[in-house]
Amino acid sequence: MDSALISVGLPIALAVIMFGLGLSLTPGDFRRVAQSPRAVAIALVCQLVILPLVAFGLVKLFDLPPLLAVGFVILAASPGGTTANLYSHLFRGDVALNITLTAINSVIAIVTLPLLTGWAIAHFVDESTQIGLQFDKLLQVFAIVLIPVLAGMLVRHRSAAFADRMDRPVRTASAILLIAVVVGAMFSERDNITTYLVQVGVVAAIFCLISLTVGYLIPRRLGLTEDQAVACGFEIGIHNSTLAIAMAITVIGNAEMSVPSAVYGVLMFPIAAVFGIAVRNRAVLSSSDRSKSASQRGR
Repeated sequence: MDSALISVGLPIALAVIMFGLGLSLTPGDFRRVAQSPRAVAIALVCQLVILPLVAFGLVKLFDLPPLLAVGFVILAASPGGTTANLYSHLFRGDVALNITLTAINSVIAIVTLPLLTGWAIAHFVDESTQIGLQFDKLLQVFAIVLIPVLAGMLVRHRSAAFADRMDRPVRTASAILLIAVVVGAMFSERDNITTYLVQVGVVAAIFCLISLTVGYLIPRRLGLTEDQAVACGFEIGIHNSTLAIAMAITVIGNAEMSVPSAVYGVLMFPIAAVFGIAVRNRAVLSSSDRSKSASQRGR
């Protein structure tokens, strides 16, 4: 936990990721809420209400140790990020909605993330254990989140062409740094990593799959379009695991709490890819069935 990779690399990784997010944002992304209030409201209820309840249920069901349980709640409370936008683009989701949701969620998380984390610590951790939020560290983390986002937005405002050129390099750097942070977090707990993987791996995979499914099916059942549901699925199913790791290590000062986010950060990529393929195939089959039905009626 005291390694340079964690103490220095984690803030840098988070700043680069959030700068990349800022490069894709404009003030219009926040104003777009007024254009799609229903889609945004449905997605936020899934993110802020349903997912913490799902995480709580899973950690209770699998009887996880207290610190790992808190780590899962932190993960569930973390917003989506640029990776969700990328997956939405690859699988034909409404990327504009993704960007709006990421922007709104990142701002709301300033309040909801510490609140849910504090509740989880109070619920799961024994009072005799000296663990709690360090509010000066919390302010530092949110400064690392907000300042790069604003800087990225300023860059886009000054030169949209430059922001577009920087998009791919910054995304690549974000992916590399995310991997480095995940490896560093797991290395800091290397003595217990096998035990943690056994305890957390299945739960992290189930949580990822449930998050993606909830994010897609509930909006679809409530009348959102296919591309909007795909966007919501990835936004709700792919969390900013770097922010969750920073919350555990920097703000709370406990590396064990970062393990669920680190494991999730590895598993979410293949699970989200398989989910995206399944959703697109389902959409293609549904479209084909509708075309056949229309053709038969025409006869």
